[in-house]
Amino acid sequence: MTIIDDNPISWERMIGAVEDVQRRLERAVRALEAAGVPYAICGGQAVAAWVSKIDRAAVRTTVDVDVLLRREDFPAAKSALEHSGFVHRHVRGVTMFLDGDAGRPREAVHVVFANEKVRSEYLESSPDVSERLPGPPFDVLELAALLRMKLTSFRDKDRTHVRDMLEVGLIDDTWIASLPRVLGDRLRRLIDTPEG
Repeated sequence: MTIIDDNPISWERMIGAVEDVQRRLERAVRALEAAGVPYAICGGQAVAAWVSKIDRAAVRTTVDVDVLLRREDFPAAKSALEHSGFVHRHVRGVTMFLDGDAGRPREAVHVVFANEKVRSEYLESSPDVSERLPGPPFDVLELAALLRMKLTSFRDKDRTHVRDMLEVGLIDDTWIASLPRVLGDRLRRLIDTPEG
């Protein structure tokens, strides 16, 4: 049996991990809103927000926060986030803000630039910030735009997020017709193989 460290498993550590993400999200949102920077929360936190509207018990969280920004707004966003204690870094092709000097990249606020491809091989560009549902508690990417992003990335965690949205009935097979063909085919695959 492998022992990772001497820290015991505890409720405090488990709950604290979730609370850390929530505090990071709240701080980032407050900073952007105070600076008047248009944004939309996307990624896992956006999926959690949408899923929670239907079934709180189906919510899963991620340790990072993804925020959609227009590139022209990045200087103002950078200034606002740094003023709130975040530290700007560019790690493995990702623009991010670590939570302080000791922050870790996987727990950072990750920036997704609107109207640009996250990776050159992606089929679709990211949506525009205008495709958002205003808060409170924060501006979140509209469901259709979020689905396109998840189907474009289509990594294991993205497929899991789409399955979460399917499971609670946020989306279904009627959405296929509204998607570009390749993305519609991906959604069909997830519907047809819910456990795959």
